Amino acid sequence: MGFPLEIITLLGSTILSGTLKLWSQSIKAKQQEQQLLIARAAVQISSFKNAREYKNKGFAWTRRIIALTTVFAVVLLPKIVAIYYPEITVTVGYTEFRPKFLFLAEKESLAWISLKGLVITPLDTNLVGAIVGMYFGGSLVKR
Repeated sequence: MGFPLEIITLLGSTILSGTLKLWSQSIKAKQQEQQLLIARAAVQISSFKNAREYKNKGFAWTRRIIALTTVFAVVLLPKIVAIYYPEITVTVGYTEFRPKFLFLAEKESLAWISLKGLVITPLDTNLVGAIVGMYFGGSLVKR
């Protein structure tokens, strides 16, 4: 004895209906997830915008003071002292490069020499370049 056709139809329609209902719930869950992601992105964008558009005059002045103090203490002060007291000894350190094979360094060593009078060191040029780059680079990004 087999199943009646009505029972087979009833079971088939129940299984199909349940499957379609699960599928639609899955699609609704994905839609809701996408909407939440969009809302989260909007909140994140606004917080990034607020962080980028930080307006505080004190922050800019602090940066300027740090840059000017560093330039004065590291670059200008030794030059001014050397102008007024030329007998002062200035000790300069630099890296020596000894090529071995195909310009590979055998050993990098730091050499120290003492000079008298006004001395412009590689540190001076590197420091001034870095500070100028930081100052003007920060100003360019704002525009």
